[in-house]
Amino acid sequence: MCRRSEVISLRDDPSAEPLEAWIIRLRREFHRYPELSFKEYDTQNRILKVLGELGIEARMIADTGVLASIRGTMPGPCIALRTDTDGLQVQEEPAERNREYISRNNGVMHACGHDGHMAMVFGAARLFLENRDFPGEVRLIFQPAEEIPPGGSVRVIAEGGLKGVDAVMGMHIFTNHESGSVGFRPGPFMASTNRFEITFKGKGGHISKPKNCIDPVRMVTDFISSIYPALEKQLEPDKYVLGVGRIQGGAQFNRTPDSVEVLGSYRTFDSETTEIIDTTIKECLERIKERYVKPGEEFAGLPDYELDILHGYPVLVNDPVFTDAVNLKLQESFPELTIYPELEKTFAAEDFASYLQAVPGIFISLGTLNPEKRIVEINHSCTFDIDEDILLKGTEIFYTVSLDFLKNPEKYLNLQKYNGPW
Repeated sequence: MCRRSEVISLRDDPSAEPLEAWIIRLRREFHRYPELSFKEYDTQNRILKVLGELGIEARMIADTGVLASIRGTMPGPCIALRTDTDGLQVQEEPAERNREYISRNNGVMHACGHDGHMAMVFGAARLFLENRDFPGEVRLIFQPAEEIPPGGSVRVIAEGGLKGVDAVMGMHIFTNHESGSVGFRPGPFMASTNRFEITFKGKGGHISKPKNCIDPVRMVTDFISSIYPALEKQLEPDKYVLGVGRIQGGAQFNRTPDSVEVLGSYRTFDSETTEIIDTTIKECLERIKERYVKPGEEFAGLPDYELDILHGYPVLVNDPVFTDAVNLKLQESFPELTIYPELEKTFAAEDFASYLQAVPGIFISLGTLNPEKRIVEINHSCTFDIDEDILLKGTEIFYTVSLDFLKNPEKYLNLQKYNGPW
C-alpha cells in the first residue's frame, strides 16, 4: 500500500486545466491507489487534498469518508451527490489500456468504477464552483465501504451526513448498456442482499461405520437439492436469485465429519419475497433434521443446525416523482443522449438504497460497454475498465440535474410552486 507521503501533487489551480482532462487524471490517480472498505485512508487524504485546492470546506465522516458542501448565493434546498470510494480485493491484470494507471496496491483494484464515480463528483463540484449563482447547497458525500454490508451509507446517515438534505443523487458505471447511455427506472431498481450461514451438526466417525454416524455432508446435499424446488413452487424466477458460495467441512478422506458449514446468499425486490425465502430455508432445515434422527443415547441432541441470516442492503427504490423529473430534464438538456427510462431491474445491489429510504432521489446507471475499445468486461472482473469518454457526460448529468433541482425543487418533490426562501 502507498504511504501518505506518496500522494501525487495536484496543480495549485485546478480550474487552469481543461475539465475533461482534469476528471480523467483524477480517475487514473484514484485507480492507481485503491483501498479496501473502511481502509480508504490514502483515498480520504487525496479527496481532502483536491477539495482543499478547490477551496471547498470538508470534514471526515464514517472514519474514512469525507463530507463537503458548496453553497450558492441564495437560500434554497440541499441536494447530495454521493460517490463510493472503496476498491475490491482483486489482483488487476495488465491489459492494453491500463498500462499508465494499473493498480499499484497489490491485490486491490478499483474493479467496480468507484474511481470514475469520484472523478465525476469532483467534476460536478468544479462546475458549481465556476457558476456560484445558484440557490441552496450541494452536499458532496465521499462514502467508504460500499462493497461490504451493511455498507458505509449506514454510518454516513447515523453521523448526520444527510442532515438538512432534501434530495440525493448517485450514479454507477456498468457494462450492461452501451457507453455513454444512461438507464434507470422509477420504483424498485436494484435488489436487496441477504446472506445465510448454516452449520449442519452431525456425528463424526469412521466412514466404514455409517450406522454409527450422522453424516452432515449428506444433510448439506439434501438441503441444496430441496431448497431450490421448494422456492420454485412459491416464487416466479424474476422475483429472486439464491445461490451457495461456499461449502466447508471435514479434513480426512475416510472420516465422516462432525459438522459442515454452508454460506450463501439471496436477493429480492420486496420484503414479502425475502420473508418467504427466510421461512422456506427454516422449513427445509427442520425437515432434514427430522429425516436424520437416529435412536440411541450416543445420538442425543443430534442432528442439529445453526442458522444465521443477515439482511444486508435494502431494495434500492428510486422515487417515482424525482425519477420522472430527471428523465424529462435529461431529454430536454441532452437530446443526443440515449436514455433507458425503464431499464430492467437488476439483482445487483447497492447501499445507496439506504439514502433513498431517508430522502427522495435517484440512482442512475451510466453505461460503459464499448466493444470497439474492447471495454466489455463486467464489474468486479480483474480486467474491468471504463471508457473514459463517459466521465465528462456523467459530470454534466450530475451538474445539470442538481442545478435544475435547486432552482425548481417542486418538479422533483411534488411540492406546490416553490417561492423561496427554502
